[in-house]
Amino acid sequence: MFEYQAPDNLLQDKIILVTGAGDGIGRAAALTYAAHGATVILVGKTTEKLEAVYDEIEASGAPQPAIVPLNLETATEHDYIDLTNILEQEFGRIDGILHNASVLGMRTSLENYDPITWNQVMQVNVNAPFILTQNLLPLLHRSERASIIFTSSGVGRTGRAYWGAYSVSKFATEGMMQVLADELENTSNIRANCINPGATRTQMRAYAYPAENPETVAAPAEIMPVYLYLMGDESAEINGKSLDAQSKR
Repeated sequence: MFEYQAPDNLLQDKIILVTGAGDGIGRAAALTYAAHGATVILVGKTTEKLEAVYDEIEASGAPQPAIVPLNLETATEHDYIDLTNILEQEFGRIDGILHNASVLGMRTSLENYDPITWNQVMQVNVNAPFILTQNLLPLLHRSERASIIFTSSGVGRTGRAYWGAYSVSKFATEGMMQVLADELENTSNIRANCINPGATRTQMRAYAYPAENPETVAAPAEIMPVYLYLMGDESAEINGKSLDAQSKR
């Protein structure tokens, strides 16, 4: 597991947007960021799930979060512009983005891969993070130190049979992060990095590995140290890197 002990006030007064915040790793990250002082903007497609996370953060006494329902598969450019305008009016800046939301698609060969599903995976995993980041960059530039975290995968570094669009989308994510990080290097106060969560107890993992005992893999809360590290100022000099949340097994 990534070794890092975050100070309690690591994210004090920071405004951090998390996609896919309704469950799994996104939910854990939203709760963890809030517990360390951040005002968290909860983005996801299921309002009820976002409301549950909102209530949990409120009950903890952490800073009041915000809810932004958004379906990344169907969102239009106009939706992203509206989101940016709302956040600018409400907060004036953004200090961090965690691009957590992803879809798995099909576990089958490229020869048999459904093109419609392919496009859905690329839309959520690649196009949406690009458009969201592009629209929010002006607000990130207003931060003293801003961090963008993309979500990678082991199959986004080494291609594996039958991982299809998901694998290809994570290669694209790594590339997008590297291009953005190189563009931001020495020209801004923004950094961009990737996290590979590794085997984690999520619905996506259960779907990909239906025979696996979920108790044998890490819970989302267990992998949070690297999410805190890259979002906090102690990693201010880290840019263009892809870190593992868990040590290799």
